[in-house]
Amino acid sequence: MKQRKIFSIALLTATTMLVINSCKKPQEETPETPATTAACVPASSFTAPAGPNLVFKFKFDSLQPRLNNIGQPVLVGAGNAAQTPRSFRISQHYIELAGDFDALGGGRVLSIGQETTAGGTSAIDYCASTLTGENVVFFAKPLSQITPGTFKWLRVSLAFQTYDIIYKSNYLTTPNHTAQGTVASFIGYNTYIKGYQVNGHDYSPSTSAGGVGNHLQGYWGFETSILGTNYFADGQAPANATTVPNPNFANSPIPQGSCVVTGQFVNLASTQTPLVITGLETQDIVITVSLSINKSFEWHEAVADGIYQPEVGDLVIDMGVRGLIPFIN
Repeated sequence: MKQRKIFSIALLTATTMLVINSCKKPQEETPETPATTAACVPASSFTAPAGPNLVFKFKFDSLQPRLNNIGQPVLVGAGNAAQTPRSFRISQHYIELAGDFDALGGGRVLSIGQETTAGGTSAIDYCASTLTGENVVFFAKPLSQITPGTFKWLRVSLAFQTYDIIYKSNYLTTPNHTAQGTVASFIGYNTYIKGYQVNGHDYSPSTSAGGVGNHLQGYWGFETSILGTNYFADGQAPANATTVPNPNFANSPIPQGSCVVTGQFVNLASTQTPLVITGLETQDIVITVSLSINKSFEWHEAVADGIYQPEVGDLVIDMGVRGLIPFIN
C-alpha cells in the first residue's frame, strides 16, 4: 500500500516541543520517504520457568489516579488537553524489588533486558524485547532464586508502548473530521532502533528524527490511514519530557530519562502491604502491575477544543504513564 507522511516534522529549540506542521496538498508534498527495511517484531509472550514463581502481569487502568513525577495527583496543565489511549501494549526492560531507602539497583534486581552496543553506547535491544497486553505474563522468576526478604516498592523500567489515539484533520471526511491513529513510543532510557512495525507496516527512524541507531527516551512514530492510504510521521521529543512517577522520590530519587516507574505494593483490597518472600513458597505469587493511562497522551493546544490536531500546531508534550500500583494476588 502506498505510504507517505501526513505531517512534516520540525525540530524546535530545547525549550520547545516537537510540532507537526500543517498538511500540504498531496500534489505539493515532497516528504522524506521513511525506510521500510530491517523491521522486527518483538515477542508477544514470555515462557515461565518451572515454579513456584514470582509472576508479573500488566493491567492498564484508565481510572487510576493521574500522577506527576513525584507521585502526586495532577490535573492536565493549563492550555493543554489530554486523552486516554486505547488498545494499549507495552514492554519493560528492568524489574527491581526495593525498600524505602534502596537506591536504584540497591534492592533485589530481578531482571535486566537484553542490551546492545550496535549503536555505539549500550542501549535497549528493541528487537529482543517482549511486547504484551493485559493479563499476559511478561516476566516470571522462580521464588527459590530470589533472596528472601520484605519489600515495600516495585520498580519497573518501561521501554516501549503502542496505542491508538483520536486525532482531527481537515483532510478527513469522517464526522467531525476525526479518526484513529496509532502511536509507537520508545520511552526507555536509550533504545537501539533499526526498524519496527506499526499496524503491520515496516518503518525505520527517518533521518530527520535521528535515523537508524540509538535513540534516547522520547522517539516516537505515528501512523494513520486516510482514504485507503497510510501516512507516517516520526520525531524525537525533548529530554525529560516523559512523566515517570516515583512516589518514593523523597527517599530514593530516580535519574531522569530512565523511565523507571515506582509503586508501593498493595493487596487486592488496595491496602498497602509489603511483599514477603520466604524462600519456602509452594505456590506462585502473582503481581498485577497496574499502570495508570489516565489521560496519559497530552498536548499543548493551538486551538482550544480538546481535540488533538497536529496540522494546526498542537504540540505533543507527554507520552508517559501516570502511575504504577503493584497488586499482590
